[in-house]
Amino acid sequence: PEMLDEQMIHDVVHGFYDKIRADELLGPIFNGAVDDWPHHLRKMCDFWSSGFLRTGRYDGQPLQPHLIIPDIGEEHFRRWLTLFRATVENRCPPPVAALFFERALRIAHSFRLAIVFSRGESTMDIEPILAESL
Repeated sequence: PEMLDEQMIHDVVHGFYDKIRADELLGPIFNGAVDDWPHHLRKMCDFWSSGFLRTGRYDGQPLQPHLIIPDIGEEHFRRWLTLFRATVENRCPPPVAALFFERALRIAHSFRLAIVFSRGESTMDIEPILAESL
């Protein structure tokens, strides 16, 4: 949507990670894994900007850092999605919030599959987390 711009992406990313850092379940994981928050926030803004605005600023591999987090599982992704949805619904017009959240649901499923696969476990029982289940 035309209303989606860099400022909105910035507000979503910063608002979301404020929630993450304060969260009882996810805060310890992210605060332990991220050494340089300003750098991480810029990188996440670049990620969403590249995906939605086609700026080409992101050139990383977003999955890789998640593969080394021990014991990350469905409950973590459910909380991540819940916090993300609350953030986008609070900071974006409904069509933009829906766009962000749909992408987040796909990312969460892809990451969950990759994490389970990287552990040598079967991915056959990994179902997508549906918005209505949160």
